[in-house]
Amino acid sequence: MRILFDQGTPVPLRRHLPDHSIATAFEQCWSDLANGMLLDTAEQAGFELLITTDSNLQYQQNLTGRQIAIIVLRSASWPRIQKSVSAIQAAVNRATVGSYEEIEIPYADST
Repeated sequence: MRILFDQGTPVPLRRHLPDHSIATAFEQCWSDLANGMLLDTAEQAGFELLITTDSNLQYQQNLTGRQIAIIVLRSASWPRIQKSVSAIQAAVNRATVGSYEEIEIPYADST
């Protein structure tokens, strides 16, 4: 799957998704694109999934009819996200055209 990491998505997550082709908005020179334009550009470039930390995306954009799946991580903190890698991997595996999913990232270990 071709995955695009939005600006706030920690790049170290990339190594936990080895079966996928991953690029960042920065690497694509899309850092300055607003959300709607980023989604359009990513779809046109053939990306199948956007992983972002922008929890307002669903309220700012009409996501109906999108060809790109979206996963929102509810934190940009790599130490916190790192503890939820298995949930993120499962969400990536579930992602389908136009799907939208938010992943809650806990503050502390629940053990």
